[in-house]
This record gives sequence, structure tokens and C-alpha cells, in this order.
Amino acid sequence: MKGVVLAGGLGSRLYPLTKVTNKHLLPVYNEPMIYYPIRILVNAGIDEILVVTGGNNAGDFLKLLENGKDFGLKHINYTYQQGEGGIAAALSLAEFFADKDKIIVVLGDNIIEKNIKSAVKKFRDQKEGARILLKEVTDPQRFGVPVFKGEKIIRVEEKPANPSSNYAVIGIYMYDYRVFEFIRSLKPSQRGELEITDVNNFYINEGNMQWDVLDGWWTDAGTFESLQNASNMVEKTGANKI
Repeated sequence: MKGVVLAGGLGSRLYPLTKVTNKHLLPVYNEPMIYYPIRILVNAGIDEILVVTGGNNAGDFLKLLENGKDFGLKHINYTYQQGEGGIAAALSLAEFFADKDKIIVVLGDNIIEKNIKSAVKKFRDQKEGARILLKEVTDPQRFGVPVFKGEKIIRVEEKPANPSSNYAVIGIYMYDYRVFEFIRSLKPSQRGELEITDVNNFYINEGNMQWDVLDGWWTDAGTFESLQNASNMVEKTGANKI
């Protein structure tokens, strides 16, 4: 099983900070943002990791991360995303790296209090399909929101004006090798992007989607408010607890 950190895009919601650096190199309390998703994977036992970068500062990732010695890794792989095409478009760049193996995908601005070991173990034992992680939030309209029928997710709605639940699909996804087939069949959304929600709905429609609720707190750090909140939470309780 391999890990992919998606750290491309232009970070327009954090402009002008991102005028001079990639969003994922900004500090979250006392460490660069990119450290947190890499540590999520390492703590889950993933040691083959690809970082998808982008923008005008991609070379700074190599200077900061080198080959991953700060995380106990011998090597980190890198690839480059041109422009912004959505999460699914960024993930498509990992197909050669994945080499038909299962993958754990973490968005580069996602920070969690604890770890995903339990979910990853379940996914290792899962014969096929996908697994997503959910968290109850106060502002589900900002995220992909699962629609339930009993205990079963029947679809995910992207940033719904009237969410059907208070759960968000957080930016940690687990897929089998067919994810790249699904991405190739996608058409751009109204935002002009290939949406990861559409990928998740492919698996749901097949009946091959499993889910877990994340233990501990979770936040993204893609807006000024959430970036500040992430720093405050890390200072208060720490993050990525083994």
C-alpha cells in the first residue's frame, strides 16, 4: 500500500500569503503544513510516499523535505501539477507511482489529532473498493457531505447548500487501483474541476464504499480562519498522535 499527499494548487483563498510560497509550506503552529499529512501516512505504516506539488515554489518542497529523513523515510517521490484542475486531476498524476497497488490519499492541508491506523488496517483487509473517513462538523456546507440511508452512504453531495447530515468527508481517501479508471471517465464540474466527490460516488454506486468516523479532532487549513484554528488546536493538544 502506498501514500499520496496532494499539495498542488495555487492556494488562492490564502492570498497574499501564497503569492510568495506554496500554501502547504505555510506554518501550522511550529511546523510547515506539509509535515502533518506526511506524518499521517508514516504513523499508519506507509513508507512509500508521493508528494504532488505545484505552483511557482515546487522546488522548495525538495529543499524542505529532502528524502524524508525527518520522518524516518529513506526516500520521498515527487511529481508536479500544472495549474489547478481539482483534487481528482491531481490524483491522476499518481497512477504510475501507484502501479496497481492500493493507495491512501491525504490532502496537504489536512491535520488530525490522532491517527488512521485502524481505518488503514481495515482497508488492507478489504478485498476491493474504497474507504473514506467522516467527521461531524458545524459547517458541513464547506465540504463533501454523505447522504445516509440507515448505516449506508448512498451518495456524497459536494458543498450542499442544505446538507443532509452534519458529517463531512475529510480529505483522507483510500482507493484500490481502479480509481484511475474512474478519474479518466470524469467530466469537469461547474467549477471546471475534476471532483473527488464524483470519484467517491463511483465507488458508492458500485456498492464498494466503506466508511469510518475519525477519532479525535480534524481540520483543514485552507482558509485564514481554518489555518488559525489549526495552529491553535496543535498548540493546545498536539497532532498526529501515535
